[in-house]
Amino acid sequence: MDDFIAARAQMALSLGFHIIFACVGMVMPFLMAFAHWKYLKTGNEIYKGLTKAWSKGVAILFATGAVSGTMLSFELGLLWPGFMKHAGPIFGMPFSLEGTAFFIEAIAIGFFLYGWDKFNKWFHWFCGFLIGLSGLASGILVVAANAWMNSPSGFDYINGEYVNIDPIKAMFNEAWFPQALHMTVAAFCATGFAVAGVHAYLIMRKKNVEFHTKAFRIAAAFALIGAFGAPLSGDVAAKSVAERQPIKLAAMEAHFETEKGAAFVLGGIPDEEKGVINYAIKIPKVLSFLVSNDFNAEVKGLNDFPRDEWPPIAVVHYSFQIMIFFGVVMICIGSLYLYTFFFKKHWLTKNWFLKIFFFATPFGYIALEAGWTVTEVGRQPWIIYGIMRTADAVTPMPGIQYSFYFFTAIFISLSLIIIFLLRRQIQMVPRLYDPTDEQFNLKNKKS
Repeated sequence: MDDFIAARAQMALSLGFHIIFACVGMVMPFLMAFAHWKYLKTGNEIYKGLTKAWSKGVAILFATGAVSGTMLSFELGLLWPGFMKHAGPIFGMPFSLEGTAFFIEAIAIGFFLYGWDKFNKWFHWFCGFLIGLSGLASGILVVAANAWMNSPSGFDYINGEYVNIDPIKAMFNEAWFPQALHMTVAAFCATGFAVAGVHAYLIMRKKNVEFHTKAFRIAAAFALIGAFGAPLSGDVAAKSVAERQPIKLAAMEAHFETEKGAAFVLGGIPDEEKGVINYAIKIPKVLSFLVSNDFNAEVKGLNDFPRDEWPPIAVVHYSFQIMIFFGVVMICIGSLYLYTFFFKKHWLTKNWFLKIFFFATPFGYIALEAGWTVTEVGRQPWIIYGIMRTADAVTPMPGIQYSFYFFTAIFISLSLIIIFLLRRQIQMVPRLYDPTDEQFNLKNKKS
């Protein structure tokens, strides 16, 4: 494997793995805090057990995320020294603040896990809520650093030198809000559907039905927030991309020729040599409207840009289509849930209804990974958009492919460990977390 490709593959694998835990850390504590709040308001012991079960899951995934995040921080310096040499002093602030948020999150997790019956009940609840706030802050700060790579600011680039550095302006660059908003909404959608799907499966197996039903409904509510918020945040992000990175927008839609009243493309197979997209469904003028609220607005095509600045068109286009497809599917499932909740409550316990959520378990994360691919691959060949090419930032050290193989083995091992630990947590629900279960009561009597 070529060293440059190996370095990019290693970063892609690391980011694709870590982003799952980052999103869980941004959202799962809020589900936990909501269940805890329900317990404090109602006194229902099932909510207490649910809070404890989810808190153990948060701790497991936090520890794994800490490992993969630490690996990523080292990879930036080891694989891309040319990038870190110049970019580090400019966008180092969000990374340092993210470290602070990480430590607050770690302390809050410790307080929450070991604070039962030791702290004031509302202070204890706040510790759980603080886990979510600090996890959300960590995610947004990391996205701010990535947004800077898409919209570099806070410095002047003169004669190959980075001068007049302003880290505040670099952190709050033009892309940070659209990216952070869309990422946050996507995290709620992906995590909500994943958690709802797991509990839907356990309800179908007729195990601890009341416990898992309460968990399912909380998770589904959070999933709906993300599903219905995604088109709105996506619209903000798309308009931002159209303004700052028109070539990325053109690649997303495989839009080759500049035209007014550009059509929105669904599906299709791009042909880069001929500059066309085959077998696509085109909705006239919709792309122009989406990017500028004007059906007759001009949208630049790929042919207006130098060929050596094109990103991999097929990868970006297919990833964008995957994101859109699963996003629409989750909106449809969310709409079905709302209809069922308000008009057909007896459907909530039907197996066919629960199966829909079970099969939708990975949909949010598939869409999330596809969207992240659009963001990262769509920026190529630049690591700092318009200023530094990715090929110029890679380490000259040989043998990167062996590092890629080693890190891949680590991530596979971590995945297996996580599956084992979370599966064991689920199996312990009857004994440790569900007060309506005979095993739980038998264990308490013995203790």
